[in-house]
Amino acid sequence: MPSTLDATQHKLLLLFVFDKMEIPLSEETILDLCCHTNNWISYIDCKQALSQLLDASFIFRINNNTTSEPLYTITPEGRVCLAHFFVRIPSSLREVVSESIKVSRMSYRRKQEYFSDYHKNADGTYDVALKILEPTQAILEININVPNRTTAKWIYQKWEEKATQVYSAIYDLLVE
Repeated sequence: MPSTLDATQHKLLLLFVFDKMEIPLSEETILDLCCHTNNWISYIDCKQALSQLLDASFIFRINNNTTSEPLYTITPEGRVCLAHFFVRIPSSLREVVSESIKVSRMSYRRKQEYFSDYHKNADGTYDVALKILEPTQAILEININVPNRTTAKWIYQKWEEKATQVYSAIYDLLVE
Protein backbone atom coordinates (compact mmCIF):
# COMPACT_ATOMS: atom_id res chain seq x y z
CA MET A 1 0.00 0.00 0.00
CA PRO A 2 2.51 2.71 1.01
CA SER A 3 4.50 2.46 -2.23
CA THR A 4 1.51 3.54 -4.32
CA LEU A 5 0.92 6.78 -2.38
CA ASP A 6 2.43 10.08 -3.47
CA ALA A 7 3.78 12.82 -1.16
CA THR A 8 0.42 14.62 -0.99
CA GLN A 9 -1.34 11.40 -0.02
CA HIS A 10 1.26 10.79 2.70
CA LYS A 11 0.40 14.15 4.24
CA LEU A 12 -3.33 13.55 3.90
CA LEU A 13 -2.93 10.13 5.50
CA LEU A 14 -1.17 11.69 8.50
CA LEU A 15 -3.90 14.32 8.82
CA PHE A 16 -6.46 11.51 8.68
CA VAL A 17 -4.61 9.64 11.46
CA PHE A 18 -4.52 12.78 13.66
CA ASP A 19 -8.21 13.35 13.03
CA LYS A 20 -9.18 9.76 13.88
CA MET A 21 -6.96 9.50 16.97
CA GLU A 22 -8.53 12.65 18.50
CA ILE A 23 -5.57 13.25 20.85
CA PRO A 24 -2.18 14.94 20.50
CA LEU A 25 0.44 12.39 19.43
CA SER A 26 4.16 12.09 19.98
CA GLU A 27 6.39 11.56 16.96
CA GLU A 28 7.24 8.12 18.37
CA THR A 29 3.55 7.20 18.44
CA ILE A 30 2.98 8.48 14.90
CA LEU A 31 5.96 6.53 13.56
CA ASP A 32 4.94 3.38 15.42
CA LEU A 33 1.33 3.57 14.25
CA CYS A 34 1.97 4.55 10.63
CA CYS A 35 5.33 2.92 9.82
CA HIS A 36 6.17 0.06 12.14
CA THR A 37 2.90 -1.50 13.24
CA ASN A 38 0.85 -0.94 10.10
CA ASN A 39 3.28 -0.09 7.28
CA TRP A 40 0.93 2.52 5.80
CA ILE A 41 3.84 4.81 4.96
CA SER A 42 7.62 4.44 5.01
CA TYR A 43 9.63 5.90 7.89
CA ILE A 44 11.40 8.47 5.70
CA ASP A 45 8.18 9.54 3.96
CA CYS A 46 6.44 9.83 7.33
CA LYS A 47 9.20 12.03 8.82
CA GLN A 48 9.17 14.24 5.72
CA ALA A 49 5.37 14.54 5.67
CA LEU A 50 5.31 15.44 9.38
CA SER A 51 7.84 18.20 8.81
CA GLN A 52 5.94 19.58 5.82
CA LEU A 53 2.60 19.52 7.68
CA LEU A 54 4.21 21.41 10.56
CA ASP A 55 5.72 23.99 8.16
CA ALA A 56 2.33 24.44 6.47
CA SER A 57 0.59 24.89 9.88
CA PHE A 58 -1.66 21.88 9.27
CA ILE A 59 -0.36 20.36 12.50
CA PHE A 60 0.81 22.14 15.63
CA ARG A 61 3.62 21.24 18.03
CA ILE A 62 2.70 21.31 21.70
CA ASN A 63 5.75 21.79 23.88
CA ASN A 64 5.19 19.14 26.48
CA ASN A 65 6.25 20.15 30.01
CA THR A 66 5.96 16.58 31.29
CA THR A 67 8.41 14.89 28.91
CA SER A 68 11.10 16.09 26.57
CA GLU A 69 9.18 14.84 23.53
CA PRO A 70 6.76 17.32 21.94
CA LEU A 71 3.24 16.31 20.96
CA TYR A 72 1.54 17.13 17.67
CA THR A 73 -2.09 17.81 16.91
CA ILE A 74 -4.10 18.75 13.85
CA THR A 75 -4.97 22.44 13.44
CA PRO A 76 -8.29 23.86 12.18
CA GLU A 77 -6.53 24.53 8.85
CA GLY A 78 -5.43 20.89 8.77
CA ARG A 79 -9.02 19.75 9.31
CA VAL A 80 -10.24 21.99 6.47
CA CYS A 81 -7.54 20.63 4.16
CA LEU A 82 -8.44 17.07 5.11
CA ALA A 83 -12.16 17.73 4.58
CA HIS A 84 -11.49 19.03 1.06
CA PHE A 85 -9.02 16.39 -0.06
CA PHE A 86 -9.55 13.20 2.02
CA VAL A 87 -10.96 11.49 -1.09
CA ARG A 88 -7.37 11.45 -2.42
CA ILE A 89 -6.64 8.76 0.18
CA PRO A 90 -7.81 5.44 -1.29
CA SER A 91 -11.08 4.39 0.37
CA SER A 92 -9.69 0.93 1.16
CA LEU A 93 -6.81 2.56 3.08
CA ARG A 94 -9.20 4.92 4.90
CA GLU A 95 -11.22 1.90 6.04
CA VAL A 96 -8.10 0.03 7.23
CA VAL A 97 -6.81 3.10 9.09
CA SER A 98 -10.19 3.78 10.71
CA GLU A 99 -10.56 0.20 11.89
CA SER A 100 -7.00 -0.01 13.17
CA ILE A 101 -7.32 3.23 15.11
CA LYS A 102 -10.68 2.19 16.53
CA VAL A 103 -9.06 -0.97 17.89
CA SER A 104 -5.78 0.55 19.12
CA ARG A 105 -6.63 4.14 20.17
CA MET A 106 -6.75 3.43 23.90
CA SER A 107 -3.54 1.40 23.81
CA TYR A 108 -1.64 4.25 22.13
CA ARG A 109 -3.21 6.73 24.50
CA ARG A 110 -2.05 4.72 27.53
CA LYS A 111 1.48 4.41 26.13
CA GLN A 112 1.69 8.19 25.81
CA GLU A 113 -0.09 9.22 28.98
CA TYR A 114 1.09 6.65 31.53
CA PHE A 115 4.80 6.93 32.29
CA SER A 116 6.79 4.63 34.58
CA ASP A 117 10.46 4.18 35.34
CA TYR A 118 12.65 2.77 38.10
CA HIS A 119 16.25 3.00 39.22
CA LYS A 120 18.50 1.49 41.87
CA ASN A 121 19.60 3.55 44.87
CA ALA A 122 22.99 3.41 46.59
CA ASP A 123 21.47 1.50 49.53
CA GLY A 124 20.18 -1.30 47.25
CA THR A 125 16.52 -0.21 47.27
CA TYR A 126 14.73 0.96 44.14
CA ASP A 127 12.75 4.12 43.41
CA VAL A 128 9.79 3.75 41.07
CA ALA A 129 8.44 6.88 39.37
CA LEU A 130 4.85 6.74 38.10
CA LYS A 131 3.03 9.51 36.20
CA ILE A 132 -0.20 10.21 34.39
CA LEU A 133 0.49 12.86 31.78
CA GLU A 134 -1.69 15.39 30.04
CA PRO A 135 -0.35 17.23 26.99
CA THR A 136 1.02 20.14 29.03
CA GLN A 137 1.38 18.81 32.58
CA ALA A 138 1.44 15.77 34.83
CA ILE A 139 -1.91 15.25 36.58
CA LEU A 140 -0.47 12.64 38.96
CA GLU A 141 3.08 11.85 40.04
CA ILE A 142 3.94 9.12 42.52
CA ASN A 143 7.41 8.10 43.66
CA ILE A 144 7.64 4.84 45.58
CA ASN A 145 10.68 3.34 47.28
CA VAL A 146 10.67 -0.47 47.18
CA PRO A 147 13.08 -3.02 48.64
CA ASN A 148 14.11 -4.91 45.47
CA ARG A 149 14.27 -4.95 41.68
CA THR A 150 11.55 -7.59 41.35
CA THR A 151 9.00 -5.35 43.08
CA ALA A 152 10.16 -2.28 41.14
CA LYS A 153 9.86 -4.12 37.83
CA TRP A 154 6.41 -5.49 38.75
CA ILE A 155 5.09 -1.99 39.56
CA TYR A 156 6.73 -0.60 36.41
CA GLN A 157 5.03 -3.23 34.23
CA LYS A 158 1.61 -2.93 35.90
CA TRP A 159 1.38 0.87 35.81
CA GLU A 160 -0.08 1.16 32.32
CA GLU A 161 -2.86 -1.28 33.24
CA LYS A 162 -3.57 0.10 36.73
CA ALA A 163 -2.97 3.88 36.39
CA THR A 164 -6.63 4.80 35.95
CA GLN A 165 -7.70 2.75 38.98
CA VAL A 166 -4.92 4.21 41.14
CA TYR A 167 -5.83 7.76 40.13
CA SER A 168 -9.54 7.16 40.82
CA ALA A 169 -8.85 5.59 44.22
CA ILE A 170 -6.57 8.45 45.33
CA TYR A 171 -8.98 11.07 44.05
CA ASP A 172 -11.98 9.44 45.76
CA LEU A 173 -10.12 9.09 49.06
CA LEU A 174 -9.03 12.72 49.06
CA VAL A 175 -12.31 14.24 47.92
CA GLU A 176 -14.74 12.28 50.10
